[in-house]
Amino acid sequence: MSLSVGIVGLPNVGKSTTFNALTKAQNAQSANYPFCTIEPNKAMVEVPDLRLNRLAKIVNPERIMHSLIEFVDIAGLVKGASKGEGLGNKFLSNIRETEMILHIVRCFDEENITHVEGKVDPIRDIEIINTELILADIEQLNKKIEKLNKEVKSNQKGAKENLEFANSLIEHLNKGFPVSSYFDKENEIYKNLIKELRLLSAKEVIYGANVDENGINEDNDYVKTLKEYAKKNHHEVIKLCAKIEEELVGLDEEESREFLNSLGVNESGLDQIIRTAFSKLGLINYFTAGVVEVRSWTIKKGWKAPKAASVIHNDFEKGFIKAEVISYEDFIKYGGENKAKEAGKLRLEGKDYIVNDGDIMHFRFNV
Repeated sequence: MSLSVGIVGLPNVGKSTTFNALTKAQNAQSANYPFCTIEPNKAMVEVPDLRLNRLAKIVNPERIMHSLIEFVDIAGLVKGASKGEGLGNKFLSNIRETEMILHIVRCFDEENITHVEGKVDPIRDIEIINTELILADIEQLNKKIEKLNKEVKSNQKGAKENLEFANSLIEHLNKGFPVSSYFDKENEIYKNLIKELRLLSAKEVIYGANVDENGINEDNDYVKTLKEYAKKNHHEVIKLCAKIEEELVGLDEEESREFLNSLGVNESGLDQIIRTAFSKLGLINYFTAGVVEVRSWTIKKGWKAPKAASVIHNDFEKGFIKAEVISYEDFIKYGGENKAKEAGKLRLEGKDYIVNDGDIMHFRFNV
């Protein structure tokens, strides 16, 4: 399964620095002027999961394969982006292709780094971006409403109901509210509209509070304000220092851990972001563990065994017979498949089995 996260924010808030650290490669320019990023940089990033390393110590495979997330570094947005200001609609369309938004918010003062709005104000900065996303959605939805009006005139089935719903949604947007706060999100018309139009303000958002080194251990006033705002709007805030995260690039796992511990933190902000993005979209992993590879496979929470098998190969779903399942805890406790099986911890599950996060699985199927 593909998972794509768009990194957005005003110019000079630390987006490209964050991207460099995320991808562990200096392949996105960083400079002290707006629109340094001209084309959206894309990179695949491994999802941190210590369980894979623990499984590998038991199985001793040739390789370890993590789940992946695609991060897209999108040029800084400014007021009027929805009308073509700055670099405009081109970059709004890049956001549209992602499943989730990582909104980097500047939460530090530094006179040598210019701010496009003159001074640091996290809530104002967020609302500038939010307004542009909403305006772009209004434009997109108006085009759909024009099309639906024509369908109503030609008496197309379902057009009247779709039009009524679209008008209700655009009224919500016109009041300055994002699609994500609309009251009737379980409605099938809503789901179809979101799938078709990929409305920007409907996407899950994580705020990345970019602080300086002094803000790592204790929340500054900017972070406190951002957390209050995010809590009211049901969003997550993860604090990071993009400069420090970039310094972690090139360090091995032990060196990184020692460096973070010296700063009084247990986990990098970027690892937190990756894990949070993964879980916010309702994704989980199951594992396959053999001598060739230990690998995680990404599925939607709630998927049944045949559907889960399809991410390995479609034939696994079509010809599904049974799934051999050992929980991660049992696999570790008993030191591998054979001993877990001897202890009666290997189960045969059928088509209705709902896969759990961390299951170690082997599928039986007909070709």
